[in-house]
Amino acid sequence: MEKLRIGVIGAGLRGGLALYWHKPEGESEIVALADLDEERQQKFQERLGSPIFLTKDYKELLVREDIDAIAVLSPDYLHEEHVIAALEAGKHVYSEKPLAITVEGCDRIIEVWKKSGKHLMVGFNMRYMSMYQTMKGIIDSGAIGELKTVWVRHFVGFGGYFYYHDWHANSDNTTSLLLQKGSHDLDVIHWITGKYTKKVSAIGGLDYFGGDMPNDLTCPECSLKDTCPEYVPHTFTECAFRKEVDVEDNNMLIMELEGGVKASYLQCHFTPDYERNYTFIGTKGRIENDDVNGKVYLKTRKTNTWNEFSDVTYDMKPEEGSHGGADPKIAQDFVELVLRGKEPLTSPFAGRMSVAVGCAATESIRTGGGVVEVSQTSSLIEN
Repeated sequence: MEKLRIGVIGAGLRGGLALYWHKPEGESEIVALADLDEERQQKFQERLGSPIFLTKDYKELLVREDIDAIAVLSPDYLHEEHVIAALEAGKHVYSEKPLAITVEGCDRIIEVWKKSGKHLMVGFNMRYMSMYQTMKGIIDSGAIGELKTVWVRHFVGFGGYFYYHDWHANSDNTTSLLLQKGSHDLDVIHWITGKYTKKVSAIGGLDYFGGDMPNDLTCPECSLKDTCPEYVPHTFTECAFRKEVDVEDNNMLIMELEGGVKASYLQCHFTPDYERNYTFIGTKGRIENDDVNGKVYLKTRKTNTWNEFSDVTYDMKPEEGSHGGADPKIAQDFVELVLRGKEPLTSPFAGRMSVAVGCAATESIRTGGGVVEVSQTSSLIEN
């Protein structure tokens, strides 16, 4: 295979990722799209600048011989169905995170993938961000000694706009935002530490969004739109204070990883700013990121060596492309995986484990905050 021909399922939130695959004169090309909305179909095709096959029925993509791979960019609750169907049809698959919204769904996907002989890649683009690759490199170098503790604070500015004005706000579609939004952070914790989570305890609540407004109310039709702080005029317009909203808007999670590493993850969706703050603490020092200003700080402690004499600040260089330059990198890695068998930075098993932690944490929150064991799996699935 000299060129990877890709069919896309879903032209919504992550549809822009497909632009990085569309290189008609290069090694990859978008040749088809399945989306239920005809207006989205047309806008997607216009952004590509090339005529492609358009349909509302994703199954029409699976029978086309001019499609080698499927990019599953559909809503979370459809990932399991779409990924399994594509693999069973003999297509390679790129799946946006989370891999599924239940552990059982992830395990079904992995079982089908193992039997298919095709490639499956999960869209953990934070692994491709220079900031987190830098942090992993510092830790792997031994600069902070043996890693013991991880603290993560996630301030989700615009949380209402992105998660409470559409399908994300219903647990039937997401399980919870610890699973949906938090799967990135849970995966980064696993990736950088090199350890998976064994057990969790969590508390959380729906303390700002949700309420008693009608489920069919939209912002443009609302009599309170001139004074409502969550009013949005376009794209995602379902009322953020409607009755059906049932996913927590703030969460506090503590985790015990393999090897005794301790971690915490805090997430809030009604903060005024957007920031991910990671701190990794080891026996010789700690590192912390400032993603707003593009810096990573290395601070050392007394070691009776020259290392204790100075701290170090790393300045991230600007990169082109969405998500801090990560999207073009992860798109290219999928091409490399299929065309040349080059293993990417992510894995289906890693995708499964971030979902497992999110599900266990959600169970803990909704049953009183007790300790919940994270669902593990056999080495046959991992390997």
